[in-house]
Amino acid sequence: MDIVRLGAWQGWPRSGTTQADPYAAAAFARTGELPLELADGLLFLADHDTAGAPLDGRCDIRILGALPQSRLWTLTLTDDKGALVPNAAERHGFTSAELVYEPDGSINVSLSPRARAGNWLPTGARGRLRVALRLYDAPFSFASGAQDEGQLPRIVTERCP
Repeated sequence: MDIVRLGAWQGWPRSGTTQADPYAAAAFARTGELPLELADGLLFLADHDTAGAPLDGRCDIRILGALPQSRLWTLTLTDDKGALVPNAAERHGFTSAELVYEPDGSINVSLSPRARAGNWLPTGARGRLRVALRLYDAPFSFASGAQDEGQLPRIVTERCP
């Protein structure tokens, strides 16, 4: 499959092109999701933290680090089937315009069943989670093969019950 793995994240940069891997195309067809055209943006998904542990909605999880340059990005929290996680705050993600950035320009997002100060996304204390990071109009390409795990934020599980 035409998968790019960067730390906890995986993406399919050619999924919206005519050179799409048939397995990636089948996966998108099964979910009914429309893949991004490479010229428009890139989608990365994570269902494990950087250490390899599954993302669990009962845990306190942080997404930390720098993001690649892009015109716009979105970060969305879903369950393991891709549905938005129901929560009383009705908060399901952030855009690059909404987030409060760290002084160095990096991001620090909390995923937790309990309210947190700052950039918090409620998990609803439910089972498995998935995070979707979409980068729109990003001026970098994976065609060069120069893939560095530091290009995308780390996902760290801090505490679990």
